[in-house]
Amino acid sequence: MKPLLLVFLLMISISSHAVDSRQLSDPKQQESYETLTKELRCLVCQNQTIADSNAELAGDLRRQVYEMLEQGKSEQDIIRFMTDRYGDFVLYKPPFEGKTSLLWIAPVVFLFMGLMMVFFVIRRKRANAKVHVDALEINTEKQKKVRSLLEKGELS
Repeated sequence: MKPLLLVFLLMISISSHAVDSRQLSDPKQQESYETLTKELRCLVCQNQTIADSNAELAGDLRRQVYEMLEQGKSEQDIIRFMTDRYGDFVLYKPPFEGKTSLLWIAPVVFLFMGLMMVFFVIRRKRANAKVHVDALEINTEKQKKVRSLLEKGELS
């Protein structure tokens, strides 16, 4: 039991360490580094920033951002370099442009289509329920007529 606990604690300590421990001498550059690593997407994981990813490529991208900041390049220069090399997909929040408009518009379109489907399904169910109630009313009227005819037939 103790060896399993030891292995479990070791795994927790390994997974809880920081992904990146690079420190720049200038606090402004360090802030730029942290901002950039949170704005750039890991191309391997695709749903994580390079700051959050443990992938080898994410580590290479973090190193490259670090080196470019040390060379004195601005955030815009680094973002331009990354998008020229990897495309807008490398940005975690791509800009609204002609080629990325589908990424921004599609969720709204799908939400609208879903709401329309819900509206039409509810409308159809209400119409079917009304037809069913009308049929019940007709049936009760027919039953009353049949009873009255039967009662008249018994009396004669």
